[in-house]
Amino acid sequence: MDKLLIRGGRALEGSVRISGAKNAALPDLCAALLTTEPVTLTNVPRLQDVATTLRLLENMGARTERSAAQPEVVTIDASTVTSPEAPYDLVKTMRASVLVLGPLLARFGEATVSLPGGCAIGSRPIDQHIRGFQAMGAQITVEHGYVIAKAPPSGLRGARITTDMITVTGTENFLMGAALARGETVLENAAQEPEVVDLAELLIAMGAKIEGHGTSRIRIEGVERLHAPRVPHRIIPDRIETGTFLCAVGAAGGRVRLEGTRADHLDAVIDKLREAGVTVETGDGVIDVAASGRPKPVSFRTSEYPAFPTDMQAQFMVLDCIADGASRVSETIFENRFMHVNELARLGARIEVDGHTAVIQGVPRLSGAAVMATDLRASASLVIAGLVADGETLVDRIYHLDRGYDRMEEKLRAVGADIERVRA
Repeated sequence: MDKLLIRGGRALEGSVRISGAKNAALPDLCAALLTTEPVTLTNVPRLQDVATTLRLLENMGARTERSAAQPEVVTIDASTVTSPEAPYDLVKTMRASVLVLGPLLARFGEATVSLPGGCAIGSRPIDQHIRGFQAMGAQITVEHGYVIAKAPPSGLRGARITTDMITVTGTENFLMGAALARGETVLENAAQEPEVVDLAELLIAMGAKIEGHGTSRIRIEGVERLHAPRVPHRIIPDRIETGTFLCAVGAAGGRVRLEGTRADHLDAVIDKLREAGVTVETGDGVIDVAASGRPKPVSFRTSEYPAFPTDMQAQFMVLDCIADGASRVSETIFENRFMHVNELARLGARIEVDGHTAVIQGVPRLSGAAVMATDLRASASLVIAGLVADGETLVDRIYHLDRGYDRMEEKLRAVGADIERVRA
């Protein structure tokens, strides 16, 4: 099993190109199931979750092609799909597997999808997905760990769907299912994340009729069929990868330019970085970040977009761990998203957790140690902590990191970090 060995204490200097967004690529890949025409996507990141999704589509009978010369270009031909099923062995590590439910129901009228897995950061029930598709006429049962769904003979029908909570994958699933449904579907309490908007823009390019994406109320008028976009769809930059590198510079110090990104997707994170004393300047497709000395302590609370993202909580907490003062972090999205705290404590961080709130007392320095990643974003926080810790830090179970970061250690090494992948 691979590990990352980090020798801390080096400031970061240079430039990093941000990859396409994992959380946009996965639903976009699933959207290819909605048409018989080949769909080409560009700016697809090289991630384990992307590879798993491609294997899942191939297992259903789709043909996929990833350019050897341009690995960020992927084409999916779903005209040959014969098995509308997502088996456990392929989806057990990836909660986004539930995103095939909507397109399979819409196009084939049936779907058998294993209950999803993913990071162990808390409950992510799919009951909202089930209720929404039931409102659209589907008959759904859960048996032996699988969601078994069947649409009426005439297909899914439009409905008004109001979810009990904001759900990103639920909104995306309903967008895909409603695109081919009969009549109008209105999504209330819809997720507003940029990745949802990206999926909606892809569907519109495929011929879907969608209004209101990016707001809490989305209207979809079903169409008879969808086609491939006239030009390849480019996946948006990964805002969480961007935020992770911003925090890395904020913690380790130095000056780095992030290229191929969008600052407008990270307003809440950038505001908090500036509050911490980090210099952040934004331009067209670039962000310049610079930092020196200990950051100022910053308290924050995670919430749905456009508020501070839960996917950035662990990484930003590292800045508070070495800040000159105390801070409080409140997690409102996932109940188990403080699992990185015990590992940060092994590096010398002073953190006390009370329910959904962590109280951090900054220390002048962290000390390298062997640590274990518990989930995707916790992995990133431990890497950042290793960059600032004295001595060597060995991060174990980095397969979590490979699920969501495109060659992270290579990008960090290119800007001066002393980091290497080692075999156990």
